[in-house]
Amino acid sequence: MTAADGKMRQAGKHEDLTFEQGDVTIDFIWDPFLNSSTLRGELLSYLSDGLQDNTDTFGKAGLVTVGGGLWYARNFGSDSLDQFKDSIDYLAPLLGYKRGDVGTLYSPPGTRRREEGHHVYVTPVQIPLYDVLSPVRTSSLTPAKINPMNEYLYNASKTKGVKVVWSHSLMTLDSENAYEESGLHVIENVSSRRVDVLLNMRYLRRIRAILCHELTQSFGILALALLYCFVADRTQLFNKVQKHFAHQEFFTMCATVFALGVFSIRRSPVASSPRRLLLVKDQSADQPFLSRDQTDEWKGWMQFVILIYHYTGASSILWIYQLIRVLVASYLFMTGFGHTVFFLRKRDYSFKRSASVLVRVNLISCLLPYVMGTDYLFYYFAPLVSFWYMVVYLTMRINHSRNVSLSFLLGKIATSAVMVTISIKCSTPFEKTFLLVKYTCGTTWDVQEWRFRLQLDGYIVYVGMLAAILYIKVSEMLNAQRFAPKERIGFVRRHWTKIRVFSILLALMVPPSFWIFCRSFTDKFVYNRWVPYVSPVPILSFIILRNSNRYFRNYYSSALAWLGRCSLETFTLQYHIWLAADTKGLLSLGLFGREPTHIDGRHQDFIILTVVFLYISWLTADATVSTTKWIIDPKGAKISLVVEAVARAESKDHDDGFTMDQSQAARHLVRLSRRTAHRFYRLWMEKLGVRLVSILLSMWILNLLNVG
Repeated sequence: MTAADGKMRQAGKHEDLTFEQGDVTIDFIWDPFLNSSTLRGELLSYLSDGLQDNTDTFGKAGLVTVGGGLWYARNFGSDSLDQFKDSIDYLAPLLGYKRGDVGTLYSPPGTRRREEGHHVYVTPVQIPLYDVLSPVRTSSLTPAKINPMNEYLYNASKTKGVKVVWSHSLMTLDSENAYEESGLHVIENVSSRRVDVLLNMRYLRRIRAILCHELTQSFGILALALLYCFVADRTQLFNKVQKHFAHQEFFTMCATVFALGVFSIRRSPVASSPRRLLLVKDQSADQPFLSRDQTDEWKGWMQFVILIYHYTGASSILWIYQLIRVLVASYLFMTGFGHTVFFLRKRDYSFKRSASVLVRVNLISCLLPYVMGTDYLFYYFAPLVSFWYMVVYLTMRINHSRNVSLSFLLGKIATSAVMVTISIKCSTPFEKTFLLVKYTCGTTWDVQEWRFRLQLDGYIVYVGMLAAILYIKVSEMLNAQRFAPKERIGFVRRHWTKIRVFSILLALMVPPSFWIFCRSFTDKFVYNRWVPYVSPVPILSFIILRNSNRYFRNYYSSALAWLGRCSLETFTLQYHIWLAADTKGLLSLGLFGREPTHIDGRHQDFIILTVVFLYISWLTADATVSTTKWIIDPKGAKISLVVEAVARAESKDHDDGFTMDQSQAARHLVRLSRRTAHRFYRLWMEKLGVRLVSILLSMWILNLLNVG
């Protein structure tokens, strides 16, 4: 920062200075001997800031830096070290305080203080460039005087908590270009970097505290959610009652959800996605095809219906069961569609991205078995989504440089569909895999149930992939700038209105036709054999109608979208904190009658437990996202580097002998910045593979110990 950037108050040589820019003021107190009442008063004012006693704290310092020593060497001769020690000892009680501690000297008992950390720093005594000093300075500024001062600062940092910024010495190490011609003062570039270090220490400490708080909060929420699951479904604290299906109850719940969805309809914000619209030519203010708000809403209302289906015990009603099977297939359609669009657009096939997706999807489903005594496949949706994600990933990843070729891409998808279908139909692959898991990991999975789940929706993911490819190709055609009229692009653009109208009319015919088709079945077992082949029809019909005009695309239900954002957690946690006995019964508070019915207590139980269930699911969803980020990238690249190189370096102690000349100061700083509590800890923080292997190894050990 230069004088041209702000306002510098006039001052003579060796006087106090004040610099102002905007709302920021920098005060320089000229006190080379560090013993003035002005400096001590500023420190007391800064450290006592934050008392909640109506004190006006506006204008108080946000950072204090103290430095000196060279004037002692120039003016006190052989007594310079003793005089320097006296000054440091005079200020040490303040330099070693944390902000707010001084307030205890003045505030009444119980006064609450704002803890903001310690932001009083001491700079080491400037080591000059001895060879170019003037004769007058050469005689007084010698290593024999300056090195002991820095050594005393180091001892004070160990014994009195003084924060010394040793990195300032490193910046001039063996660098003649870092100094001005005098050999005493550093150039402006070095001064700027020193200020950057101080500001980074000031704010990154706060950032680190916020990140640690977020991590602790996320882990705490997950732990409490798991504990609540155990207390609700594995103890006698909550009652468990039977399910009783009633048409009126089912329709009343659905009507309530419908009303909630209608009354929370909002216009989506202007699309920021780079995707182009598929169904209209005027794209100036439209939402994209299957926008994020729209898919969240879709997940939300489907999740509401599935929850009602489970709560009311409607699985015995054939037409409701048929509807639910289509809804589950819709989730998997979105898996195929969304990930295929991502891979084709972003071309990010990195291990980090895939690990992030899988950890996010499986975190709760992997933790619950250890608490509830269930198994991973019991919460079948997360394993199902994970399996199909890996299918999509491998299909798109293999020879992905040729994905621009439509024929090659379709060939890969067809080959993948054949191979996966054979694996599902044949008994050997999954039987062998599950047997290996049983004997190596100490857990038993139901292979028949797993095959049943895969067969029900064996093709819908591939339909989603094909829909994604069609969407991208048509978007490119509609937005192409140059094309020949006789090409496919020209044909599609000329007849696009007819294609739209035809697809909408066809989609309108699907719901009644599908309903008539479903009514022809007499039991769910026959219907299950048809599901893989017919479920794509109503799903595609819904998508076309939902995006048929700009009004449908640009508006969504915020309440339903809210649930859609935590649908994974509601689907998983419902097993234990809304339903009971692993979905076979219902949870009851037992406060409104011993055996609640529709009249005496079930409605009260339903309202209270539903609110608690949704609230915990919402908190758990946020905690899962946050925890996933910590597992995949614990600190973030920049924050990790700065915190380790600055904050940890300035706060750690060192046990070796110390003589603070330039070389030893540099080695000392490097050792501090690189030192960690343990080599494994460093690997854990830096290597994603180490973190994931460690987590899997911990799960393997817990399985062998039969935890849960």
